[in-house]
Order: sequence, then C-alpha cells, then structure tokens
Amino acid sequence: MPLIKAIRRAVAACACGLPLLTTPVVAAAADAPAPAAVGRPLPDVVMAGLNGPQRSLSSYRGRPLIINVWASWCGPCRAEAASLERLSWSEAGSPYVVIGISIDDDRNAALKWLRHSNATVSHYIDSRLTLEHVLGASTVPLTVLVDAGGRVVARFRGARQWDSIESIRMIERAFAGAGRPASTR
Repeated sequence: MPLIKAIRRAVAACACGLPLLTTPVVAAAADAPAPAAVGRPLPDVVMAGLNGPQRSLSSYRGRPLIINVWASWCGPCRAEAASLERLSWSEAGSPYVVIGISIDDDRNAALKWLRHSNATVSHYIDSRLTLEHVLGASTVPLTVLVDAGGRVVARFRGARQWDSIESIRMIERAFAGAGRPASTR
C-alpha cells in the first residue's frame, strides 16, 4: 500500500505542477531566496523543531555543522539516516554538530519516521521551504557542511555512509579546505 501512496503522490505532484507553469505563482518562486553559495554565510533562520524545540540556525555558530536535508518518503534519505547518527556519536564526528532538516509536507509523517529511526540528533521541519531554498536542496538527500562562522563549505547530493572512512575523510578535507580563498578550490 505505501508504494501505491508514493505513486499517487508523484502523479499528483506532476499534475498539480503543470498548471503552475502558466500562472503568476511561478513569479513568487523567483522571489525565493537563492541558495547560499559555497564560501558565503547562511542567513539566520528560525527552524521549527521536530524532536526538540525550535532553534535559530545562528545558534549553532561556533562549531562546524553538518546539515542533512531529508524527507520521510525518500528511500535514500532513510538509508543514510543511521550512518549520520553513528557519525554524530563517534569520535570522528565529535568536532561537528549533525542536524537534520525534513522537507516533508506532513509533519506527522516526519515525526513517524523519526520515531521509527530512533533519531537522537536534532531534527527540524521546513514547512515554508525557506531552508530548502537557502541550502540548495533541489534534490534529497542533500548534506551541507557549514563552518563554525556559518559559511557554507560544501554540498553533497545523494546518500552516503557518513560514518565510513571515505566519507569522514571527505568531510575533513572539505572543512580543511574551507580556509582557502574560493578561487583556489
């Protein structure tokens, strides 16, 4: 039955999206914030909590941040969730704060997935799509690395085993290279 629901949702999304191409609503999308470029700071946004209280993005400044953008209906997002949890609890992950941002339309679906996954890291929901736009989440999963000063260091599209040696080295290299001027990357 969940497969049928997913197919219906995809068909409905396509069918609903087509009329938008000919309406003024498209102009509103042009007003959406542009994704923060690598090397640029993220704007301060208050995030609605899913498994904790609301919190501003700027309250995480002072420590490097790993932001994972996900959805409960996204298989690859669900597949990588446990590796992000393990990374956050590991010695290799200790320099970083790991948080999740759900782009679910349905808060209850996101909460159900979090309960099922036994999530311990802080998760937020982006019902207004503000963070989705600012982080550049045109697809999910998306993982965005942000330095202690709030600047975007890197974006990684697609699922990964975030606690693998390869991924940990990739994260370390991205943060180590963040101090270089953008023109040398």
